[in-house]
Amino acid sequence: MEYLHTMVRITDIDASLDFYCRKLGLQEVRRNESEQGRYTLIFLAAPGDVERARSDARSPMLELTYNWDPETYTGGRNFGHLAYRVDDIYATCQRLMDGGVTINRPPRDGHMAFVRSPDGISIEILQKGDALPKREPWASMPNTGSW
Repeated sequence: MEYLHTMVRITDIDASLDFYCRKLGLQEVRRNESEQGRYTLIFLAAPGDVERARSDARSPMLELTYNWDPETYTGGRNFGHLAYRVDDIYATCQRLMDGGVTINRPPRDGHMAFVRSPDGISIEILQKGDALPKREPWASMPNTGSW
């Protein structure tokens, strides 16, 4: 068995690309539009996976699915979270906050944080390697909303 990609449904392409690419740091690898199927698929990869994703469709990617006809997603279409490992969790969270993203679960432990996309998808951010030493303002920052 091979992991291929994770698909999340989005309701606004521009808002989603602003979040996933400009704020979170993923890069668009390819895009497919289907007039007949009335959808757009946008495949994103983490910076360390971009070259592999461009040459190998089996590389780990995030597939954003935009259905042209509005739809409410419930029941079996629910989703848990995406997880990304980063070199510096504090710098990543600061960059996201500076971009207007709410840190729902701050990295108080120097290891894990959660944010949400414009469509409410929970994103887990994990520190690469060992947890960083606890640091303010993160160590005493409370949770905001749900994650």
